[in-house]
Amino acid sequence: MNKKPVNGMRDILPKEMEIRQYVLSVIRKTYQEFGFTEMETPIVESMENLQGKQGGENEKLIFKIMKRGDKFDLSRAQTENDLADSGLRYDLTMPLSRYFANHQTELQKPFKALQIGPVFRAERPQKGRFREFYQCDIDIFGDATNLAETELILAMSTVLSRLGFRHFQIRINDRRILKAMAAFSGLQEDQYDEMFIILDKMDKIGLSGVREELLEMGLTEENADRYLNLFDIIEGKTGTDAVDAMKANLDGKLTDEVAENLKQIFTMVSAASEVPVELIFDPTLVRGMGYYTGPIFEIAVPEFQSAMGGGGRYDEMVGKFVGQSTPACGFSIGFERMISILLENGFTVPGSEKRIAFLMEKGLSPEKTADVLRLAQEERKTGARVLTAVMIKNKKFQKEQLKAEGYEEIREFYERPLEG
Repeated sequence: MNKKPVNGMRDILPKEMEIRQYVLSVIRKTYQEFGFTEMETPIVESMENLQGKQGGENEKLIFKIMKRGDKFDLSRAQTENDLADSGLRYDLTMPLSRYFANHQTELQKPFKALQIGPVFRAERPQKGRFREFYQCDIDIFGDATNLAETELILAMSTVLSRLGFRHFQIRINDRRILKAMAAFSGLQEDQYDEMFIILDKMDKIGLSGVREELLEMGLTEENADRYLNLFDIIEGKTGTDAVDAMKANLDGKLTDEVAENLKQIFTMVSAASEVPVELIFDPTLVRGMGYYTGPIFEIAVPEFQSAMGGGGRYDEMVGKFVGQSTPACGFSIGFERMISILLENGFTVPGSEKRIAFLMEKGLSPEKTADVLRLAQEERKTGARVLTAVMIKNKKFQKEQLKAEGYEEIREFYERPLEG
C-alpha cells in the first residue's frame, strides 16, 4: 500500500487527530478569553485578490482553479491567468482583509478576529511543511496603537504556555527599522527588498555570507561594513537597551516615534504577562510577506529550527480593497509545526475521559447485544468514552491496539459465561 502523502497532502491518523483537536480547543478557548471572535472565509479567492502583490513569494505558489463553462476558452488563452480566474488561499491574512473591507459596517471596532482553517501552497513538502496545512490566526483591525501588538503577543504566549512550551522566544523587529538600516548603509529605496532577502538568510549563511551577497548586489565594501557593524553595536544588549543603541547609531534615520513604540511593547509585555516571555529585539528579522508596515514578530522554539509562527502590522492591506489605510495587526501560529513538535515529544492529551471497550463475541444474540449496548449507554452517562465492537479472530492484537489508544478498561461479553 502506498503510504506517501498525496501531492504533498497527507492523511491524519486518529492519535494525531485527537492531539490536533485538543490543541485547537486550547487555542480557541485562550483567544476567546482575550476577546477574539471566530469567523470564517472561503478557501477559494479570486486571482485578482490572490495576486495583489502583497503575498511575497507565496503568490508564486498559488493552486489555480481553471475557468468553467463559457469563460473557458483554450483557443484564445495566452497566459495561465487566461485559463484561471480563482485559486486556493495561500494564507488567512489576505482573505481576512477582504472580509473586513466587505463587512466593516457590521463589525465592532476594533474588530478582534479569530480565524482557523486550511491554506494551500504548491511548494516542495518538507518536515513540518505540507501543501495543505492549517493556520490559526488572530488579527486586530481598527487599532493603530501598540496595544494591538501587545495583546497579540500576550495571547500567543498564553497559548504556548498552556500547551507546555517553556523555552520559546518571541523575536521582534520593525520594518521601519529595517528601512532605516538600509538607508544608513547607502542603499536606494528600490534596493531595500533585495537587501531584506539577503538579510533573511543571516541564520543560514552568517555575517560573512551576508557581506558577500551585499557586495554582489552592488554595495561598496565601506557601505557593507557600515551596515554589518550595526549588529556589533547591539551585541550583548537586550530589549529596550538594544533598540536605544540601534537608534543612536543610525544618524537620524530612525525616528523617536518608531523606537519608542517598540520599547513600549517590550515594557508592556514584560509588565502584563502572567507567563515567562523572552522577547528579543532582532534586527535581522524580516518576514517574507510584502504587506508588513511596522512591528513584526516570530516565535522561535529550540526544538524546531524554523519559526513556529509569526506576524506583524499591515496597515495598508485593507486599503487595497477600500481605498484608504486601515490599522491592522495579526499573529499566526504555524499549527503543523506545533503539532510536529508535540508528537516528537510524546505529547498526550491531559485529563481525557475514562475509556472503556466492550468486546462482544461474534454471533452474540440480538437480546444479549442489546443488553451490552444498554450497559454502554449507562457508562456514557457517567462521562466515559465507550467503544463497542465485535471480537476479531486475533483478540490479543485487538486488545493491544485498544490499550495503545488509551482504553484502560476492556470488558468481554459472551453468549454464555466462560467455564472456569
